[in-house]
Parts: sequence; structure tokens; C-alpha cells
Amino acid sequence: MARVIRRISPFTPLLPKKKRVAAYARVSSGKDAMLHSLSAQISYYSDYIQKHREWQYAGVYADEALTGTKDSRAEFQRLLDDCRAGHIDMVITKSISRFARNTVIMLETLRELKLINVDVFFEKENIHSMSGDGELMLTILASFAQAESLSVSENCKWRIRKRFQNGEIVNLRFMYGYNIKKGVITVDEQQAEIVRMIFADYISGLGCSKIANKLNQIGVRTVRNNTWNDKRVADIIKNEKYTGNALLQRKYVTDHLSKKLVLNKGKLPKYYAEGTHDPIIDAATFEKAQEIMAGRRDKNKIKQKTINNYLFTGMIKCPRCGRNYRRVNNNGRVAWNCPTFIKEGKAVCHCKQLPEDILLTLTAEVLGLDDFDENVFREKIKEMIVPEPGQVLYIFHGGHKKKASWQNRSRKFSWTDEAKLNARNRALAYREGVKHCIHQGQ
Repeated sequence: MARVIRRISPFTPLLPKKKRVAAYARVSSGKDAMLHSLSAQISYYSDYIQKHREWQYAGVYADEALTGTKDSRAEFQRLLDDCRAGHIDMVITKSISRFARNTVIMLETLRELKLINVDVFFEKENIHSMSGDGELMLTILASFAQAESLSVSENCKWRIRKRFQNGEIVNLRFMYGYNIKKGVITVDEQQAEIVRMIFADYISGLGCSKIANKLNQIGVRTVRNNTWNDKRVADIIKNEKYTGNALLQRKYVTDHLSKKLVLNKGKLPKYYAEGTHDPIIDAATFEKAQEIMAGRRDKNKIKQKTINNYLFTGMIKCPRCGRNYRRVNNNGRVAWNCPTFIKEGKAVCHCKQLPEDILLTLTAEVLGLDDFDENVFREKIKEMIVPEPGQVLYIFHGGHKKKASWQNRSRKFSWTDEAKLNARNRALAYREGVKHCIHQGQ
């Protein structure tokens, strides 16, 4: 039997797939030194990743002046979105405290990334989240980081409250009529004249809405370059700081995790400090304005209204004026619209109303439900924004976003047979009335 020989040509072995590696950096202060540190971190991680031949550089995600106890960090959320999209295999970060100081948020995030095979490496602790004992060690160390955050927060609160006791104004950054730089409060004479005009007009009998319209007509803008409304005018009239005095500790931070600022309704002492800065109006003018405001409230029997909490109350925000949409009911047609548009018209805010039935349908579709479920909605949706007419941007508690669109029904589709019949009957009745008037005239 003849021998059979086959030539086997050599083949080029496949190169191993490179691991896509990204880095996350964060500083908790907006000061120049911290921002320089952040810049240094970005440069370091860019070089560090690109020096590894088996790694593919997937970018550096960096947040400035944001706390690690919150999950609303823009770059952090963008990093998670890219991980979910399958663009990243591993994340490098300096330490646990840079990643998150909230133990619950950290563990939830790491477990989610682990399910999609994304490893997180903490340099300082030398821990990989995908390792066997990684989660146990991270839980223990994150608890220490959270305790450290609490300690720092309590120290800051103590310092601020001590300054309140000493009659110092703390964290005042913007106030119409004043320039505030590095804690020094000086009068802005141009804006101060507007403040004096507001008090004079109010005492002379004008209401807050009319004063706001006057300011908008003469082209005056607020301290943040917005238009005026009745609430902004009322806030100026009620602000005792225009007399050169200050009521301190009106609000306080509830806890170090949410950092939510709430009104102080007696839980902590308040302090009234006199002569903290130069006044714009005298005390007599301020007291007169307060008497008029109280008198008008009593005269019109204006009491604090009970807030009606509907399905979307406090959830839909207007991106133009920043106010929350209100529920309106026009002859049974329920919709949501911007209160600035409702009160001041499209010249000030040109938004479009959203029919409630369409909102319910859109929300159910975004949440992947057959029918709207309020419990699921409250659990998953943090906020809704109306960027353009016919669009709703849903922002989830986890930080990711989803946009939904809808179109107004054409008039011909809403023109039902019943509506046509009613219109025809009204037209016939009108014609008969005209004929009757003509006949009587003859």
C-alpha cells in the first residue's frame, strides 16, 4: 500500500482578545488643589492602562466635587451604562471610598457588574470584585468607609452649627441685591434699587404677580438670569436679610447619605443675628410689608392648602423654568402642564401640555408593563423631564434614562360621528335663530 503524505501549512495563531479596561476617579471638592489632583489621576490611569499590552484602553471616567455617598454622579452613571452596554470588561479605581462610601450602593453596583462579568479592581486595597473573597472584604471595608463619611459629616455639621451660634451666615452663595464672594456680602447698588422698588410697589398696593409682570416687562432678570414670577417676588418681600439681619438655621441636612436639606420646624434651634451685613431697606419698611402680606392673607382667607398628591405630582419637571408640572382639568379632560405657562402664558414658557391618559400609556410602555402600576412607577422612576413637545425623558433611580415619544391626535381622528352630529345641530339651531330674527325684523 502506497504511503499517503499530506502537507499541512502552518497557520497564524489567533491573538488573545484584549481586555477592555476603564478607570474611575473622583474628588469630593471643587477647589483648585483637588481639581489638580483629579487631573493627575486621569493622566496616571491613562498611562497605566495603555502600558499593559494585554489591555485595551476604554477611557477614564471622572466626577468633580461630588460626594461618594450619592448615586447621582454623572460620570459614574455613564460608566455603568457603558458596562451594561458591553463596552468594558474591567474597571480600575483608587480605593473603595473613591468608588462609593454607601455600603448598600457599592454592593448593589458590584453585584450588578459581576452578573455581566465586569471586574472592579481597587488599587489601595488590592481587591478584585470577581475574586472569591472579594465581596466579603469589600463589605467590611465599605462599612469602614461609610463610618468615616458619617464622622466627617458630623464634624462639618458641628462646625456649621457653631458658626450659627456665633451669628455667622454660612453657605450663602446667591441673593438678589448683593454680591457674595468668599463669604463677604456687599450691596449691588443696581439690584438694590430693584429690591427697594419691589417693596415700595408692594406697600403701595401692587400684588406679587403684577410686580413680577412689571419686572419682566422692563427687562429685569433674577439673580440666576430667569424671569420673575409671584413666588420669587414674595420670597424677596419675606426675606429679612434685606434689613441687614439674618435668621440662621432655617434648614438642616437630614443625614450624611441623602444630604437632603429640609425646613427646620423646631428640631434644631434658630438664631436671629443682627447687623450681619449692610441693609438695603430699613426695618420699618420690612415690617410694613409683612403686615400688608398678613393682612391680605387674612382678607382673602388664604390658608395653607392641602396638597393634592396625584399620580405625577412632583415628578414632571419643565426644563425651561425648572418648575414641576401641575394637573389641570378642563371639562373632564385631564392633562399636566407647566405652572409658568398656565399663569403667564407662552411668552414666558412655551411648553406643551401632556394628556394624563397618554402619560399613563407611555409610562407603562417605558416600564415594560401591560397596564400602569403606581407602585412600580414610584419604585423605579425618579423624575420626568419634557425636553421637547411630544417627548418625555424618564430618569430612573439607578441613574439611567429612557426617552419616550407621542404625537397629538390629528383633529380629523378626534372628530367622531357624535361630535359631527352635535356640531351640525348647533349650526342648524344658529341658522334657525338668524331666520327668526330676520322674520321678526320684517
